[in-house]
Amino acid sequence: MRKKIFIYLLLLGGLTGNLLAQPTQDKSQLEKERADIQKELQEIQGMYNQVKGQTKQTLGQLNVLKRKMELQEQYINSINKELKSIDDDIYLSNVEIYRLQKQLDTLKSQYARTVVYAYKNRSNYDYLNFIFSSGDFNDALKRIAYLKSYRSYREKQVNTILETQKLIAQRQKQQLGRKEQKNQALENQTKQVEELAVQKKEKDVIVSQLKSKQKDLQGQIAEKRKRDAKLKNAIFAIIERERLKAVSVVTKPDNPVVKNKPVIKEKTYVPLNANETALAENFKSNYGRLPWPVDNGVVCSSFGVNKIEGTLLTEDNPGITICTQSTGVSVKSVFDGEILSVFNLGDAMSVMIKHGNYYTIYSNLSSASVAKGAMVKTGQVIGKVGADENGGGRLDFLLMIDKKNINPQSWLHR
Repeated sequence: MRKKIFIYLLLLGGLTGNLLAQPTQDKSQLEKERADIQKELQEIQGMYNQVKGQTKQTLGQLNVLKRKMELQEQYINSINKELKSIDDDIYLSNVEIYRLQKQLDTLKSQYARTVVYAYKNRSNYDYLNFIFSSGDFNDALKRIAYLKSYRSYREKQVNTILETQKLIAQRQKQQLGRKEQKNQALENQTKQVEELAVQKKEKDVIVSQLKSKQKDLQGQIAEKRKRDAKLKNAIFAIIERERLKAVSVVTKPDNPVVKNKPVIKEKTYVPLNANETALAENFKSNYGRLPWPVDNGVVCSSFGVNKIEGTLLTEDNPGITICTQSTGVSVKSVFDGEILSVFNLGDAMSVMIKHGNYYTIYSNLSSASVAKGAMVKTGQVIGKVGADENGGGRLDFLLMIDKKNINPQSWLHR
């Protein structure tokens, strides 16, 4: 029976040891996730403070508030994950304390038996008699070594008991710390839930006012569609010019570029040479790892069709709209490439960069610091963010493969 209990305790110790190592890893991941959300929340809070309370209600206000609410919900979910991690850690610590306590009880019991034995055989005569009753000299030496080993064993027992008591005390102290962390997390959770409830009410007010001003709202959407259509036409014209130029170069007799042109598995709209093909493959391999085009900014309008809450209206975004607290923020290239075009679009400027058969477009710039034909590196400043209708900054960021728009947000790494 004792043997079974001993084996159970060993297995339990190994199991809890593995499980106790996991919360530490999960905790670090949760802390990073929370830090990223907090950073974006701080950024968007400044933008929201700018548009909050403005007399004219706009889609920009609604988009910023909706994004803030999404982040708030993510933050609350992160707190819930932390609470679960703390509860798991507390449970596993309790299991570990129980195991250590059982181990301590066993050690004390074993030590008590050695003490009783030592007490019964405590006289020097008994020790000397044990040694001198040896059959020969070698046997006497073995008995002396045994007595020394026995004394060392008792010392180790004492040290093991003290160490186990220390481990139990450490675990109990950790338990108190984790319980305090749990209380703080619960308080933070309550605060964030209350803040989210306030934001929902503010959103309802904005939606209600936008609904009552359908003409203004339709005008804002129509203006954006008009702007997007101009941008699309300009981009397609640029790509078409690039295609015609590439075709003429490739088909020119005795042109050395033909020899360098690789066999391309996927048909590209604009013919690519060897360097451009390699660049496109490199760009593709960096999916999910591209840097943001601005240091501080949040997505206030996502890619694709976005339904305007409380209405039957929709807006179709060819890229993502990144809002910044102010204009003049530096815009950076997300990857190595060639400046294909720098062009005006109304009162703002746009920069288009070629990465093989991938293209990134940075629109609504107040200024551009690059020229057509220049080669740029990842992170190189290419211009400054222009203004939006709410007084903050706005960057329209598009990503295309050939002539097809794709969601750039999934390619970016926060």
